[in-house]
Parts: sequence; structure tokens; C-alpha cells
Amino acid sequence: MVSIKSLKNLSFLVYGLGLTGQSVVKFFKKNKIKNFYVWDDKKKIPKNKRSYNLNRILNAVDYIVLSPGISLRNSENRGKLIKFKEKIITDLDLIFLLKKFSKSIVVTGTNGKSTTCKIIEHLLIKNKYQTLLGGNIGTPILNLETKKNSLLIIEASSFQLAYSKFIKPDFAILLNITNDHLDWHGNMKNYIDSKLKIFKYQKKNQHSIINRKLKLSFKKRNFLGKLTIPNIKEYLTLKFKIKNFYLQSDLNDENMSFVFALSKLLNIKKKSFINSLNSFVGLPHRYETFLKKKNCIFINDSKATSFQATKYALKNTQNIFWILGGLPKKNDKITLNYLKKNIVKSYIIGRNVNFFKSQIQDKLDYSVTRNLKNSLALIFKDIKKFKKKNNSILFSPASASYDQYLNFEERGHDFKRLSRHYAKKYL
Repeated sequence: MVSIKSLKNLSFLVYGLGLTGQSVVKFFKKNKIKNFYVWDDKKKIPKNKRSYNLNRILNAVDYIVLSPGISLRNSENRGKLIKFKEKIITDLDLIFLLKKFSKSIVVTGTNGKSTTCKIIEHLLIKNKYQTLLGGNIGTPILNLETKKNSLLIIEASSFQLAYSKFIKPDFAILLNITNDHLDWHGNMKNYIDSKLKIFKYQKKNQHSIINRKLKLSFKKRNFLGKLTIPNIKEYLTLKFKIKNFYLQSDLNDENMSFVFALSKLLNIKKKSFINSLNSFVGLPHRYETFLKKKNCIFINDSKATSFQATKYALKNTQNIFWILGGLPKKNDKITLNYLKKNIVKSYIIGRNVNFFKSQIQDKLDYSVTRNLKNSLALIFKDIKKFKKKNNSILFSPASASYDQYLNFEERGHDFKRLSRHYAKKYL
């Protein structure tokens, strides 16, 4: 543990002024840490904090606090940053250096991080823990008002973990790893290594909760944390007792088994575990059933930015009119197999039509609709044509949003707005 006084004796360069970089600057100012500079490849920087000689500052400072959106592979100053790679830390490191909290739970994984963090937060609040939640889920971790009795829940991205050097969670949770963010990491090995970094600096008295498929990778690296592998069958024996529609499908079963494993380590009783989850409400844009009208249900799964994420939605839905498309992830593939039987027709949106056509042609009935508005207009015509008793209009794009939208939230809101408009018009 390091004191504020110790940090005041160090020098920093805050590289990148997105939300995280701004939170670091705010943290330094709040704690009267004055020996820092800022740099951003694109944004204008106040004259008193900007270095016009990046090489000199990189060489002079003790640490470079790198924003998670910046990859050493893609930054315009990548050569300079790689030279000083050993100095690079993240906002997560600063919070762990100070350790102004009682315990920490850090969650990472390709799919389901945010929902799992929210479920953990809900469970702990119901069981009288003083919890704070931040990180990749939206609130920069340094913006939280941590106290000595706080139990800190952090959603950590692979970007943050890749360069972290001081992160030591009391409970480190790695949910899953599937193909994602290869443009940032360069290859799958680097991506996996970044996720496993969550365990690297743990001590023997700390807990490592890991997906069974990654057990060998964990053991090969000789990590010190106490290993726990969740047993999904054990969770399923309790699932039927949880009176919560959102948790009834098997969409969240695997990740819920991690929450149950954590609850046992925290000595939360089964009865309290069950009762606490009865009132949990799912996050928006994650398999969100937001409208039911006549014989149609509308599901917003805009957060599904890879096929692996979309796969869960396709598995758990019947009579699907499936809208997909956007900016596909590097090396992603759409393998439908047994899922085809659940899909009535698909509708391709976005600027990468050829990719999605090549993935689903000869497998599914589809139309190229280019955008959400055209998709929904055609879907209502097709519903009359196919004459199914129950119809599921599923927006699970299996791709990122950046070809047409700022983010998955904006994309999801647009789908919900248009769905309500056309449902009112046609149903």
C-alpha cells in the first residue's frame, strides 16, 4: 500500500484524455499531486500541462498512466511508448496502490462482465455490504469516493489489464474468453494473456475464480491465488427457486455460477442468495425484452458485438426475425448449426453487408435492409407472410456499432424507438 505522500514524490504522464484520462487528472488535482503532465494525440492540452517534447517527458517521468483506448500497436507514438513500456500503468493501478477500500472484486471476460458485476453489486447490497462499482462498466474507478470500509467491485477490460502492474484483487473473476479485440491486441495469445493478468499479482490468501476451460492456462502460469472453479450444476439446483423472469432462461447460467461461487466464499447463505436475486433487474441492451404486443416480443441485444455474444440470444429465442450487421470483429465467424431452426429470417444492416452475406447465405432466408428503419418496416410485412403464432423481433447485431452509431447504447435506443413506432403503426 502506498500513501498519497508517496505518490506526491513521483512524476506522471497521463497519456490520453478520454473519460479515464480525465478521471486520472481529476484524481491528481484532488489529492494535490502536482508533478504530472498530460498528452493526447488529438485533443488540445492546457499549456501549463502539455509537453512539447514527448520524448523528454517519457524519459523523465516515473510512470505513464495510459488510457485504455490506446493500443501500443495503433498509437501514432507507438515506437516511443514501447521504448518505455515498463513505466506504463493504468488507473486500476493507482486505486490498488492507495488501497483505500476493505476488499476488492475484479471481474473480466469477453461476454457478460457488466451484467455479472451488476448482479454481484445487487447481491452484496441486499446483504448489507458497503459496495462501490466502477471501471469499464461506465464510471471511471478513480471517480468513486472510496472509503476504508468499501467493498470495491471493478469491471476490468483487457485493455486495462494488459498494462496493469499493481492490481491485486481479493476476488479475481475470469468469466470466459472468446475471439474479441484482436485489432487492439494483435493476436489471440496477447488477448488471453491480458485477461489472465487479473491473477498475476495475487497473493496466496486471495481468491481466483476461473472458467473450467481456462484451468490449465491458470496452472501453467503458477499463479498464487486460491483457485475456485464454479460448478454450474450446483447453481442450477437453486435456479428454479429464484423468482426472476430475467434469470429464467439459460442465457446467464454460466456467469451466475460464478456469482454463486463468490457468494459461498463470502459466506452468504443460499436462502439469502435466492431471495436477493428475486429483485434483480437486467441491464439495458443485454437481451432486453422491452416490448410485448399482440403476438410479438421485441428484444434489444445491442450489446452483442460478436457472434459469440449473439449466439446466446439465438439459442434462447424461438421464431426469430433477426437483425444483424455492423462492424464485424476481426476473425469473427457466424456458425449457426443447430441455431438455424430458431430463425425465421434475417435482416442485414450496416456498411459491411458482404461479410454478413458470405456468412449466412445458403443457410438462412435473408434480406439486405441497410438500416434499422428498413429492417423493421420489412419485418412487419414478413410477420404477416410467415403467419407464426408467436414472433420474436431480435436485434442482436453480432458486431460493433461504429459504422453507423457512436456506441451500442445509441444503437440500442434507436432500435427501441423505431420498434415502438412501427409496433404502434402495424400491430
